[in-house]
Amino acid sequence: MTDETASTAGQAKPEQSRNATVIKKYANRRLYNTATSTYVTLEDLARMVKEGADFIVYDAKSGEDITRSVLTQIIFEEENKGDNNLLPINFLRQLIRFYGDSMQGMVPGYLEFSLGNLMKEQDKVRKQMMDAFGGDAFKAMEDAAKRNMQLFQDSLKMFTPFGANMPAGFPNPFAGTSRPADKPAAAASSSGPSKDELQSLKDQLAAMQDKIDQLNR
Repeated sequence: MTDETASTAGQAKPEQSRNATVIKKYANRRLYNTATSTYVTLEDLARMVKEGADFIVYDAKSGEDITRSVLTQIIFEEENKGDNNLLPINFLRQLIRFYGDSMQGMVPGYLEFSLGNLMKEQDKVRKQMMDAFGGDAFKAMEDAAKRNMQLFQDSLKMFTPFGANMPAGFPNPFAGTSRPADKPAAAASSSGPSKDELQSLKDQLAAMQDKIDQLNR
C-alpha cells in the first residue's frame, strides 16, 4: 500500500473531522505531520491537543487508524512525568474492572459527558475570575489575601499590650502577654474601667471597623 493510499484510508468515517491534520506513523515509530511535512514527537502531539488542534494518526503501512492508541500513549507519558497525575489509582482500578463487564458499553459515553461538563464549569470559573480580577486573577487573589493578613495583624496589635513589637508574618496572639517581672501587676479597680479607658476602647473598635470597611470597598 502506498503512502497516498494510507493517508486517505478510513478518512470517510463520520466521526472524524474533515479538518483534522493527518499524522503518519512509520515502522520506525517516527511520526510524520503531513500538514507541515515535518517529523513530530508525542510531546508535539500533546501540545496540539492542548491548543485545540485535531489530528488523526494512521499507520503508514496498513492505513489503520491508530489515533486511540497514540492518545493513550500520550496520557501514559504525561502520567509518568512527575507528580502532576490526573488519574487516581482507584479510578484506574475501577476502569480496568469495566473491561468485559456488562456495563462497559455505557462507560465511554458517561466519561465523555462528565468531562464535557467539567470543561464547561472550568471555562465558567475562568471567565468569572477574569471578569472579577482582570488578566492577572491569581495575583489579585494573592494581594487580597495579603491585605486580609495585614488587617488581622493590625487588629491584634490594637488589643495586645506589646503589639508594636510584634514580628512580621502571622503573630501568636498569646505571645508576650505577661508583664515584666520587675513591675508588679496592677490591682484590678473595684469601680471598673474609667471613662477614659472606655473611650479608648471605643476608638480602637472604630478604627478596626474603618479598616474592615476599606477592605470591602
